[in-house]
Amino acid sequence: MVHLYGYREIRTPTFEETDLFVRTSGETSDIVSKQMYSFVDKGGRSVTLKPEGTAPAMRALIEHGLLSPGQVQRLYYITPIFRYERPQKGRLREAHQVGLELVGSPSPAADAEVIEVTVRFYEALGIKEISVLLNSLGRAECRARYREALLHHAEEFLRTQNTELREKIEKNPLRLLDSKDPDVKDALAGLPPVTQFLEEDSKRRFDELQALLTESAVKFTPAPDIVRGLDYYTETVFEVQSAGLGSQNALCGGGRYDDLIAELGGSPTPSVGVAMGIERALMVAEDEGRCAAEPRLDAFVVAAAPEHEEEARRIAACCRRHGIAASLDLDAHSLKSRLKQADRSGARYAVIIGDDEAASGTVSLRDLAAGRQESIPKESLIDALGART
Repeated sequence: MVHLYGYREIRTPTFEETDLFVRTSGETSDIVSKQMYSFVDKGGRSVTLKPEGTAPAMRALIEHGLLSPGQVQRLYYITPIFRYERPQKGRLREAHQVGLELVGSPSPAADAEVIEVTVRFYEALGIKEISVLLNSLGRAECRARYREALLHHAEEFLRTQNTELREKIEKNPLRLLDSKDPDVKDALAGLPPVTQFLEEDSKRRFDELQALLTESAVKFTPAPDIVRGLDYYTETVFEVQSAGLGSQNALCGGGRYDDLIAELGGSPTPSVGVAMGIERALMVAEDEGRCAAEPRLDAFVVAAAPEHEEEARRIAACCRRHGIAASLDLDAHSLKSRLKQADRSGARYAVIIGDDEAASGTVSLRDLAAGRQESIPKESLIDALGART
């Protein structure tokens, strides 16, 4: 579906240098401090199984010189990710993501496009009950003023916490907003939203983004408590949530990260993206009864005697060339055994070739569910199966 919007695939290694994620996600992020699978390789280098896909994609763009000034790159990836966390519904230590990266455009229209493609992705899966939560973190000035206000508001609460937590929060106070701890939520009650601290340009961008989403018929809700868990976000952040996941209801999240490429040594390049968890999406689709049926065989080709096995192989190969899924017995079993295999295979039809069929230039086509069987000319088999499967 992403091809409809002009996105091209990018593939990155399963592991990267550990420093890539420390620099981009932030030392205090849960990903770096708790969840990464890191180890020292035989060359003495610290490497990490990638816990997210954005930083590796940006690293690859820089390394391969794909960031020409004024050029916009639309990229997608499908990748495994690895995070050490307690397995639970919707959370796995090895999971998979579909990610989008729109690199090179500073326009709010780029943010709107990424959010629209995300929503259309879930709609294409048949997931209807989703909500888009939208926020803006502003630029450096906004975040500096908001961090100060946040620390002041939570000062009494932080005095009762341990030194490790206080130091972590002082490095990045926005992490308090990402906490699910009820005590933290109580401590932040009455805190002004970050949108009250936005620079004038950021306010205009946020208003324009909302207008563009409305124009695209993408429903959204402004949500000042959405901040995302990585340090590299600027301006727009968003989450897509589903009631089908219970309390852990985030299907995916993303936003803008205009400073990320520069932090990795590239030229300053505006960028926006999203990472969509495949397992979480499939879980919701399954709960809603919208998962696609598993592909099944169209035909199981049965040779009634050893002398017809070569012809059975030719028939199976011909079916596959015409897009008809076909299988057959490989081990010279009896006819009775082969017909049992056909039943167990889940195929819709058995195509039987024996002495009578070979002599008359026909095959017997058996509907395995209904038990009906008919004789058809061999040259008509592909058309007959194509019309029925």
